[in-house]
Amino acid sequence: MPAADTFAQFVDHLAEALDDHGLSADDRAARLHFSRYHLDRMVRAVAGEPPQALRRRVLLERAAYRMITTTAPLIDVAVEAGYGSHEAFTRAFARAYGVAPATWRRKPGHLQIDAPNGVHFHPPGSLRLPARDQVTQMDLMMKMVEHHVWLTGEMIRVAGELTDEQLDQPIELDVDDDRQTIRTLLSRLVGQMGMWNAALATRDYDWTVEEHEPLDAMRERLAVEGSTYVGHVRDVIDQQRLDDTFVDALCEPAEVFTYGGMIAHVLTFAAHRRTLVALALTRHGVGDLGWGDPMLWVAQPA
Repeated sequence: MPAADTFAQFVDHLAEALDDHGLSADDRAARLHFSRYHLDRMVRAVAGEPPQALRRRVLLERAAYRMITTTAPLIDVAVEAGYGSHEAFTRAFARAYGVAPATWRRKPGHLQIDAPNGVHFHPPGSLRLPARDQVTQMDLMMKMVEHHVWLTGEMIRVAGELTDEQLDQPIELDVDDDRQTIRTLLSRLVGQMGMWNAALATRDYDWTVEEHEPLDAMRERLAVEGSTYVGHVRDVIDQQRLDDTFVDALCEPAEVFTYGGMIAHVLTFAAHRRTLVALALTRHGVGDLGWGDPMLWVAQPA
């Protein structure tokens, strides 16, 4: 059996028995019908690190995820990660993340620990081998189209629960508690990029800048936040990291997202806000932008 296939089996076994801390390295090898020596040699050759080191790293990544998504005491997180004492867990965590667990919990950083292979803890509770087929720009676009078709079908399905009167009732634009204006929508379009730029840089976002923001201030912010956000997206696509995860410490509690999911989120909600702005501008006699349809833009040469 090729070493890569053996490694894939090892990762599958590790995912199934990640919490079996009583299982020895010899027992893990025996379950895959190898001696510990041969399994260690094959895993190290493929992964660049021995099996036990890989397992400890994944457990620490899961512990980091638990710390930002739960309020569990650190001692409970330590025990779940296989450590017999808070001190041992603190030493191991600090070596891997550069700071003590309590410090990291207050201001989390990147969830994944640098490793010579692409095997990491993947929230909420699994391991994932590096994808053989990388997500491309076209893949992302196709996923968004498929999501659109699926969501349209779901909306039609749940609309079957309504009466004809409800189905034909005019929709007011103010469907939530917030009264949107052209100003607030434009400020939020810029702020949405600024918010994610802040999340990617693990810093706070200043929401007060969006309070009755002048157009000149929006232009200045867009010049910075827009180019920064485009740079993030370009880097992620060029490095084929759309499926990588990052921690958004601005959420309460902090959450873990993929770069591809974040991009899809921004495009989806920005399209809604842009459409409202385009309609409002047309109502005021400014129709140069039409609906803001990106079709012609996409068709133009780079």
